[in-house]
Amino acid sequence: MSEDGKISDVFVIGGGINGCGIARDAAGRGLSVVLAEMGDLASATSSSSTKLFHGGLRYLEFFEFRLVREALAEREVLLRAMPHISWPMRFVLPLSPDMRFPTTTPAAKLLSRTMPWLKGRRPAWMIRAGLAAYDRMGGRDILPGTTRLNLAEDPAGAVLKPGYKTAFEYSDCWVQDSRLVILNARDAEARGATILTRTKVISAEPRAGLWRLRIRNPDGSEETRVARVLVNAAGPWVGDVATGMVRSNSPAQIRLVRGSHIVTRRLFVHDRAYFLQGPDGRIVFAIPYEQDFTLIGTTDADHTNPDQPPECTEEEEAYLCRFVSDYFETPITPADVVWRYSGVRPLYDDGDETRSATAATRDYTLKLERTGGAAVVHVFGGKITTYRRLAESALEKVASVLDHTGSDWTAGASLPGGDFPVDAVDDQIAELQRAFPFLDDAWANRLFRAYGTEAHSILGEAHSPGDLGQDFGATLTGREVAWMMDREYARTVEDVLWRRSKLGLRLGPDKVALLRSWMKARRSG
Repeated sequence: MSEDGKISDVFVIGGGINGCGIARDAAGRGLSVVLAEMGDLASATSSSSTKLFHGGLRYLEFFEFRLVREALAEREVLLRAMPHISWPMRFVLPLSPDMRFPTTTPAAKLLSRTMPWLKGRRPAWMIRAGLAAYDRMGGRDILPGTTRLNLAEDPAGAVLKPGYKTAFEYSDCWVQDSRLVILNARDAEARGATILTRTKVISAEPRAGLWRLRIRNPDGSEETRVARVLVNAAGPWVGDVATGMVRSNSPAQIRLVRGSHIVTRRLFVHDRAYFLQGPDGRIVFAIPYEQDFTLIGTTDADHTNPDQPPECTEEEEAYLCRFVSDYFETPITPADVVWRYSGVRPLYDDGDETRSATAATRDYTLKLERTGGAAVVHVFGGKITTYRRLAESALEKVASVLDHTGSDWTAGASLPGGDFPVDAVDDQIAELQRAFPFLDDAWANRLFRAYGTEAHSILGEAHSPGDLGQDFGATLTGREVAWMMDREYARTVEDVLWRRSKLGLRLGPDKVALLRSWMKARRSG
């Protein structure tokens, strides 16, 4: 039994966005929930994305219309729930005669038969038609529609090569991906869920219709937890859990795809992103990042082993630099890269061996099965934009097993710190500065974009920076780190600097060492 002798309704394996989203939804329905994550929350795929809430414009070429429609509708639902960590962003799509379809897409195959004279090109009229569909498929209230830009006159054209004359500009959204995971976990815990980080599930045994799960705690001790339903949301390890631990009756149909990104110093001064299309049929984003940087990505490459940490290779870094340099007037080289990262996305594989990594579906698939009489829900695939809908669908599966699951509720519920209108961000930041006059614009913006209205609680009764404890540089203080450790499950320097924030881009080795020592002393004290 568990330590308290109780049987939980749901046990979730995996502390990424899908696992935490499911735990939150289930707890909000009154179910007893335990979630176990073997590392830190969002320590794999969910902190290594391109940081976008988007409908998936390029997925139209794969005819994944249901996924695009659902994702487009979700953008504004999520903006309203978390306006502090997500916000609208405009994307500039320059037009070029070199733009091509990937040869493997259903759209490319159809056009090669019906319009062979295009020779794989993406003509401007076709892009505009796709954007028109994109504007209408999911419905819009907050986000503006597509417009046409004259790059000779618009500031977006200033950094591009003179050959680019025209662009389309459309809407999608930005999100702080790992903070999204943390806030879902916090809200799940506030609603009664138990969140266990750095806790590895080492075995799962079905017995009398229940799951007996042996877990290893952070201190090395072991215990048994019992649950009525097991949810396998292990991300890249979903296949390992399904076949190796749960002994699934059906094979795990996933394809692991590595997506790599690079970060440079800021390449342009405006706040819009670029959607760049290459002659190889791929697309790459160049996105304003953390005020002073530009995020560029992503690549797609098969990744065979989830236990092998993904790394952005020198070849991928060079590819991304060349890709952007084909558009930008000033070339980008590896010497301009200040950070690079890579993540593994578990995509559902329909078994077609002729499809590339790019062609594997971005849609999610949920499978409910019984092993030894005990119910397990496997979560394959998914994307950040549709995590809430995925959670609702997972709870429908759980509902078929348990007597009571409540009803859908998350669409109208804000995440911690997001309890204010979408259009009130500037007013909220101004209010934060009125309450704490020592905050300059950059500091206030960073705090509010991380914590929303909870920034007031972090700062407390402080009247000056000195009231916030140790200064680690880059506006990071002891008060904020304590909040991360006490409220957000942070245990290591990496948790603080690369998942709860991206201040690792700004702190030098001496400050990192100071932070590590401070956190160690606080844990032991």
